[in-house]
Amino acid sequence: MDLFSRSWTALRTAVEELGDDDLARPSGCAGWLVRDLVCHLIIDAQDILITLVTPADTEPTRDAATYWEIAETPPSGDDPLDALVVRLAAAYQEPWMLKFHFDDVGSAAGRAAGLADPTARVSTRDEVLTVSDYLSVYVLESTLHHLDLIAHLPDAAEPPPEGLARSRELLEKIAGDAFPASWSDTDALLIGTGRRPATEVENAELGEPAERIPLFLG
Repeated sequence: MDLFSRSWTALRTAVEELGDDDLARPSGCAGWLVRDLVCHLIIDAQDILITLVTPADTEPTRDAATYWEIAETPPSGDDPLDALVVRLAAAYQEPWMLKFHFDDVGSAAGRAAGLADPTARVSTRDEVLTVSDYLSVYVLESTLHHLDLIAHLPDAAEPPPEGLARSRELLEKIAGDAFPASWSDTDALLIGTGRRPATEVENAELGEPAERIPLFLG
């Protein structure tokens, strides 16, 4: 729970520190500008709020690793829902309005997570998870999107080290293999999710698991 709070707060701070020009830069998500990604984060915050108040009384069907669906191809930005995000983001005529909306909904999501019982069960996407596992999902989600947010902002603060480490651990569990110890947590996440291609040396270090990497999480 504490790790989610630190990762989510760091992401909210990164958005708060964006300048108007930064919102018009490319993000690490294919087809999205930074402003489009921030709009997506508003939807993420809404998802957290909705899920935390959707209790379930059956046994969990997924955990933090099995929650994810693995796509065969990388996102292109052409998906109808992705395109909708772009249109929604463009509807915010002033950059401060977009940032304010995320801060408003994002802070509420953070408070709701802090008040939640980690052992409680919640329902999302027709699956049941414990609150603890659900928020672990969002440690990975928020860490990856923090990296997406600053992909072309070299002076921006990076995600918390502990969030990067936990996200790498979870991605390795999803992949069924550990990434090379020589890789930084950031490189493991970027290469492991296809956010940047592995070099020839990195592919050689990865070995046989290179056939299953990257993982396109959805």
